[in-house]
Amino acid sequence: MSDAPLDIVLINPGGRLSIYQELGNKLAAIEPPIWTGLIATFLRKKGYTVEILDSNALNLAPEEVAEEIERRNPVLSAIIVYGHQPSASTQVMPSCGLICQAIHERLPDAKTIMVGGHASTLPELTLETEDTDFVCNGEGPYTLTALIDALKVSDEPDLAGVPGLCYSFDGRTILTPPAPNVTNLDEEMPGCAWDLLPMDRYRAHNWECFGGLDRQPYAAIYTSLGCPFKCSFCCIQAPFKEGEKVAGHNPNVNTYRMWSTETTLAQIDLLVNEYGVKNFKFADELFVLNKKHVEKLCDALIERDYGLNIWAYARVDTIKDGMLPKLKAAGFNWLALGIEAANAEVRDGVSKGYGQEDIVKTVEECREQGIYVIANYIFGLPDDTIETMQETLDLAMELNCEFANFYCTMAYPGSELYRDAMREGWELPETWSGYSQHSFDSKPLLTKHLDASEVLRFRDEAFHIYFENPAYLEMIRETFGEETVTHIQEMTVHRLKRKLLTV
Repeated sequence: MSDAPLDIVLINPGGRLSIYQELGNKLAAIEPPIWTGLIATFLRKKGYTVEILDSNALNLAPEEVAEEIERRNPVLSAIIVYGHQPSASTQVMPSCGLICQAIHERLPDAKTIMVGGHASTLPELTLETEDTDFVCNGEGPYTLTALIDALKVSDEPDLAGVPGLCYSFDGRTILTPPAPNVTNLDEEMPGCAWDLLPMDRYRAHNWECFGGLDRQPYAAIYTSLGCPFKCSFCCIQAPFKEGEKVAGHNPNVNTYRMWSTETTLAQIDLLVNEYGVKNFKFADELFVLNKKHVEKLCDALIERDYGLNIWAYARVDTIKDGMLPKLKAAGFNWLALGIEAANAEVRDGVSKGYGQEDIVKTVEECREQGIYVIANYIFGLPDDTIETMQETLDLAMELNCEFANFYCTMAYPGSELYRDAMREGWELPETWSGYSQHSFDSKPLLTKHLDASEVLRFRDEAFHIYFENPAYLEMIRETFGEETVTHIQEMTVHRLKRKLLTV
């Protein structure tokens, strides 16, 4: 057995209760940290020794994380600043900061780095305001390999050759040239290091298991990285832009990378056969995009007949003819549709260029195939008024989808809206937790016509109007049964506490 020190511990931050309030106890999903698991696989394949500490799933306090780092004594501790989806990166920053602080209070000489969407968007600010030694300016894998190598050579290493790194030297902040993105996904990063994760801790979203399905075991996977669309409120591409520069891509074009069907199937086979997983999330920002990719994977899943319960993201305008029957047969019981807003001018203002008739048609087609829809709506887009937000709520009530997410517009770091806000001097949340949709100090972006409190109040009232609507509850009763109706009624008992609405 080797006496060599552990190279790296990858830390998934926690803070579930502060992000989701009471919803974090039983209702919110506990998702496996996919990006953390992918990075672990990349590093292992390069010969590094890796462990993962999922403080979110294990419910560890920052001080307990620090104790684990002391026990494991790695060359480097990497806090992975990712959440359930790209927008969730910023909201986990308070937990990331507390973890770094706790590690350095207990182990002053320990080396830490923050990696992830938020950190790569604001590397210099993150280095300045957080108790971390380094920040990754990019997607992470190649930066981590070079940094581990440098730290293993010397206590005072030459960091200039570590790509994609932000660090301090002689009182100055240094940004090294960017690192490349991982391009050969099948060979270098073929899946998550599931054996390093507490697989018994993860649970599906409550709505994915309506009808009495068991929420555990649960897993989430990527079949692609990136998104070719450019919605102004989205920050999906933030960690990839520096690597795109290295490859010489046009900065105005988003790259899109895919794993092969064979590699994806190997992941699913492992999760089903070794861990008993039936509930899946396909976490791609837009899984239902490339018809050939989707249908080839569906054909293979249909042949395997695993009886899976899968949900994935789609856009109203990306579901092609013939896709839906195959998706349903393969186990895709839920599609998440980004409807966003009812008013065409409001949608056009954030680069969502499809009509209301397309929305209604797509929802109807999903239902015809027995696919449930979780509809995503956003209140407080730049052109929103009370009247246009009411139009969106009216549309939601008319569509009466099996579940709905009601969000407020946030100018997430890494999005075009954030750049607009910084340029125009718009008021933003005072804390990173203020970017969370469900936190106590949540503070949406103001619109051209409304302040943040008006948007937040409308959103919170809309949630209860929708889920307490008798027509919705009757549809749920007919579709999933009385037990699910009771579950939703218990869900709506929770009313989020909001600082902005109590001052």
